[in-house]
Amino acid sequence: MHKITFLTVLAISLSACGGPDESTVQTDDGQTVNYDVDRVGGDTKVRVTDDNGEEMVINSGNNVAADLPDGYSLYPGASVINTTTMNQSDGQGILVIMQSDATPEEMVTFYRSQAKNAGVEIGMEMNSNGSMMVAGETENGGTFSFNASSSGDGTTGQLVLGQGLN
Repeated sequence: MHKITFLTVLAISLSACGGPDESTVQTDDGQTVNYDVDRVGGDTKVRVTDDNGEEMVINSGNNVAADLPDGYSLYPGASVINTTTMNQSDGQGILVIMQSDATPEEMVTFYRSQAKNAGVEIGMEMNSNGSMMVAGETENGGTFSFNASSSGDGTTGQLVLGQGLN
């Protein structure tokens, strides 16, 4: 399923550039991957299926619900700009891009606390030129990262959560 992830990015790129809504791609190792892109009201749904029948579905847009896993919530007062969800047989993930009047420090502190309460061991922290990032993993392979950057309109934050279904 790892190859589907790479090809999904390819499929989204092709669809964003006016590429075909349906196509088949052959990988270097001979695997066949089919994708189908459906655009509705500014949102995009991409369905990718490999030749083993494994399927990945990605939904992205400003109307996609930001349904976060237990223990996580949107930053208080933040506006969601875009949400992308990814679901496949061996895992799921979500990316939420938000805008807030809070500082990057305030937002990172909020999400670091939620991550620690969810069992995430923080493995990386960065602070550089007005941007901050914190990331880590759970014992069972769940992933977490939050990136916050100052912008003219306050702070833009990107929350990424992933979970294997093993």
